[in-house]
Amino acid sequence: MGGNRKLPFATLIGAALAAIALGGVFVGWRASRALHQSAQEVHSEREIRFQVRPFLPPGNVSFEAVSSPDVFLRAGRFQNHLYIAGPAGLSEYDVGGILLRQFEVGRELPSSPLVDMAVGTLGDSAEPELILGTAAEGILAFDGRRFRQIYAADAEARSITAILPVSAGHLLIGTKRRGVLLYDGKQIRELHPTLSNLYVQVLAGSEVDLWVGTLSQGVLHWHAGTSESFGEEQGLPDRQVQAIALAGDKSYVGTPVGVAEFDRGRFSRVLRAGLLVTSILVNGDDLLVGTEDQGVVRVPLAARRPSLNAQGATKLAEVQRFLGTADGVYVLTRNGLFELPAHGFGWREVLKPRPAVLSDRNISALAADKDGQLWIGYFDRGLDLLPSASTRVLHVENEHVFCVNRIWPDAKSGTVAVATANGLIRMGASGSQEQVLTRADGLIADHVTDVAPYHDGLAIATPAGLTFLDSNGARSMYAFHGLVNNHVYALGVSGDDLMVGTLGGLSEIGRGEIRTNYTAGASGLKQNWITAVVPVGDEWMVGTYGSGIMGLDRAGRFHAFEKATAEVEINPNAMLVTARLVLAGTLGDGLYVYDREKGRWSVIHEGLPSLNVTALAESKGYIYVGTDNGLARIQEPRLQP
Repeated sequence: MGGNRKLPFATLIGAALAAIALGGVFVGWRASRALHQSAQEVHSEREIRFQVRPFLPPGNVSFEAVSSPDVFLRAGRFQNHLYIAGPAGLSEYDVGGILLRQFEVGRELPSSPLVDMAVGTLGDSAEPELILGTAAEGILAFDGRRFRQIYAADAEARSITAILPVSAGHLLIGTKRRGVLLYDGKQIRELHPTLSNLYVQVLAGSEVDLWVGTLSQGVLHWHAGTSESFGEEQGLPDRQVQAIALAGDKSYVGTPVGVAEFDRGRFSRVLRAGLLVTSILVNGDDLLVGTEDQGVVRVPLAARRPSLNAQGATKLAEVQRFLGTADGVYVLTRNGLFELPAHGFGWREVLKPRPAVLSDRNISALAADKDGQLWIGYFDRGLDLLPSASTRVLHVENEHVFCVNRIWPDAKSGTVAVATANGLIRMGASGSQEQVLTRADGLIADHVTDVAPYHDGLAIATPAGLTFLDSNGARSMYAFHGLVNNHVYALGVSGDDLMVGTLGGLSEIGRGEIRTNYTAGASGLKQNWITAVVPVGDEWMVGTYGSGIMGLDRAGRFHAFEKATAEVEINPNAMLVTARLVLAGTLGDGLYVYDREKGRWSVIHEGLPSLNVTALAESKGYIYVGTDNGLARIQEPRLQP
């Protein structure tokens, strides 16, 4: 019975083989587990966290909208009513064209323009809903009574460009950066890696046979588990895709320079080269092509027949979308809804937008003159003059008064300096154009980004440097003279001190000479790209593109603000100082408000027509807030940081 008894050789061999087998199982288990974990991680990376929640409008919206033109963007039938969506919100009409309800962005809807609309039954709903895509606040679903919001945690997944309900309750979602996403009622995920990292313009088809039109990467055809890409090299007229229509084995892809036809997924031919296409509809043997500037063009699909203009006597401009019905075809333009009866000729106007006070929605500059008249500059539509206590504007737009960057009223002379992409314009209080200054008159560049009073003249900012204009004439300053960067965005003035915000940092000028340059590498400044500078008490507040707002004291020391010094872009010259507040407009993060007495920042999202706040002004006790989607105002005491 000794404890040192040796085991038979065969037993030892068996044990060794068993150990090897067990080790192989263990290794295999570890490998399998690693593969499973890796698959889970990949799946997790493709999934996007989100929540579905009822959308409840804010209870007390203190902002008042200043009426801007409605823009018709999408139209559709839902529950026997006609709905029209656009940047301003959603409008509901009965079958006779009577307006029943309106849901405005910033009030009944989130503070984000609507960009797309469709009707479908989603996987987490038992009935059809009106599905709305927003520019920055994800997806809204409306059952006719209330809205719910599908809100992704990732801001890029909330930046919607197109939506397409497909089978099994799924929703395909086009985005600006994340490409094509799929929502199935339980999760949001990338549809496929080959369709990620795209700026999607339009979607057509299904989740197994999908055409994806992009902003600059042509059209992609997703089918059989893979994607084929078509650009100009493969016959597409242009890499920017505006519209897609499908009919049987044929696919039609519209671009700014014509329509490409695909047959069974292969490029076939170009139809009507030269058309600036915005929308497409296959209508029998014809292709109806909506355009930006030529109305609707009927393109026969049989090559022997000539193309015809289908718009009849009615001029259709800026066509947005077609709707085919049993009764005929509807075309939605930026400014109206028109019908072509099934057996009729010519387009009949069905709806048109409501009258508006302002001339446009995309605001770039605001100022109030000494009489309280509000000057409203637009990104590409000149400017409006809105007298105090009036609802009628004077619109000024010409080759110089077009793209407005800054407005500065001179209380002494009563004139107004308007900085534009085509020069500096001096205007009278009535809107008369008195003088146009360009490079020919001594400016260092035609493009003027900002203007401010300095000593007995003006400091004029341009992308090529500074020009000082006074009684002695014009003289310029740029990097050769020590300016931190030639590209000047913003000017701030306090007595003899002139702060110059540029693409490469901040320059301090005193009595016409550069005193100090501040850059991110040599000071406490967190970001070189300076977009706004304002004096506040005995310091400066500096707006940046990417690091929010910083303070600069008179000793040249920068300091951060709680909440306001963050990864936020302050829009060019979108800062305003009042006796009580400092306000700053951001690119996509709403309005920042600083209580000067309490020394505290807060952020306002609710009530704004857009979270992209581009301009600010004060007049008659009101704060005016300009955005890329309209104008709102609020009594200053009601702004509670």
